[in-house]
Parts: sequence; structure tokens; C-alpha cells
Amino acid sequence: MTLRPTMIAYLVLLLAILSRILPHVFATTSVGFTAVGGGLLFFGARRSRWQTIIAVLALMATDFYLTTYVYGAAFHASAYLVTWAWYAAICLLGHQMLSGKPSMLRVGGAVLASSTSFFILSNFMVWAGSGMYPHSLAGLAACYVAAIPFYANDVMSTAITAGALFGLPALAASIAESLRESQDKHLPLA
Repeated sequence: MTLRPTMIAYLVLLLAILSRILPHVFATTSVGFTAVGGGLLFFGARRSRWQTIIAVLALMATDFYLTTYVYGAAFHASAYLVTWAWYAAICLLGHQMLSGKPSMLRVGGAVLASSTSFFILSNFMVWAGSGMYPHSLAGLAACYVAAIPFYANDVMSTAITAGALFGLPALAASIAESLRESQDKHLPLA
């Protein structure tokens, strides 16, 4: 039995959602691994552009759940608008860069674009929308410096997720082709 590409894309989206929720269920602190960036790149590469809406709605529901039930905070949709736009942008980036036959260079570029854009946008929003840092250039710099460990975790988790999702099927196809070629060389001539 083989899973159809549609089913695989939705299973990856579910994996991305679970990677955000499960660390809170099993531990008091998050391990810093999330499959969101890699999952959105894969979903975007395997689904049509309009289905980006499905991925964004699923992650919006996750944001609501985490904010209200896990963190016990009031939910304000306005605080998530940039994040939700980012979800859509990463799906569309995956569709644009990785549909068809993605190369290692394209996957690597998409991983860096995903993680870096999230780092820049989310930390700018923390600086601009909260009182955690002074609203000055020094405060903005302090916000970005404090987030560097999170950026490193995001790059690694996005690279691992995207690498596995795009690389393992390519590796399996390459092995199958090598086996076919080896078998063809050893077939008796008729």
C-alpha cells in the first residue's frame, strides 16, 4: 500500500501541529524542535496554492489552543497576524521553490529563507509590540541577540524536517535506480 501525495502532505501538516503541541503535553519546557517550517515547505510543495488556506487555518487553531489552554493567556488575533501571514508565505515559498524536483540547493535555500524570515519578523514584532525591550535601536538589537539560540534551533529543526521530507524520497529513488541498473547488468542475454 502506498500513500498518495495528498495524504502525505496532510500527514506532514499534522506532524507540524503535533511538534508544537506534544512538547507541552509531555514536559514542562519545550525542547525547541518544531516541524512547522519544514512541514509548511513540504505542504506547499505538494499541494496547490489555494490549499495554503487549509494549512494556515490548522496552525491558527493551534495558536489559539496553545495561547488559551497551554499558556493560559488571553487570545488576541491581532497579535498573530504577522505569524499567520508568515505561515502562508512559507507554504507559497515551498510551492514556488520546491514543487516538482527539488534540489539540495533549493531545499537549503528554502530552509534558510524560512528560518531567517521567521527570526526577523517574529522578533521585530516582539520588540515593537511589547514592553520587553526599549523601543530604541539598542532594544531592537538586544531582542535579536536574545533570540539567537531560538534561531539556531529553528534552522536545525527546519533543516532536519525538510531534509528528511525531501531527501529520503530522493535517496530511496536513487537506491531503487541503482538496484535496477545493477540488475539489468546481470541479466542473461537472450
